[in-house]
Amino acid sequence: MENGRIAIPSMEKGGLDGTRSGHFGHCDVFTFVDVEGGEIKEVLTVANQEHAQGGCMVPVNLLADNNVNALIVGGIGMRPLMGFNQVGIDVYYDMTRVEIRPVVEDLIAGKLPLITNDQVCGGGGGQV
Repeated sequence: MENGRIAIPSMEKGGLDGTRSGHFGHCDVFTFVDVEGGEIKEVLTVANQEHAQGGCMVPVNLLADNNVNALIVGGIGMRPLMGFNQVGIDVYYDMTRVEIRPVVEDLIAGKLPLITNDQVCGGGGGQV
């Protein structure tokens, strides 16, 4: 990824040295990483918004409203994945690490795959 804004669902205060959330829709904050020319330029966090079970479009709209181009998850349900696809946010997959910095660096380097339909989960919890 040469240019754009990456979102990572994060625990507690988030940030580049934080940890990813196990459930993207119910994370504490989203860490946003702005990339220019293949380099990290700015890191900020935005609090997640409350949503009821089945309210999968709340985080989709939050990220779209904040000009996110890419989302890194360890898993995602079909409904939010379809929502991200509709608003033009690419969803990348890495379920092996919980640290934010290395997965961001992997995405910038082009090492993370887009998530596929056969990798979606049922949602609701767990490491997703």
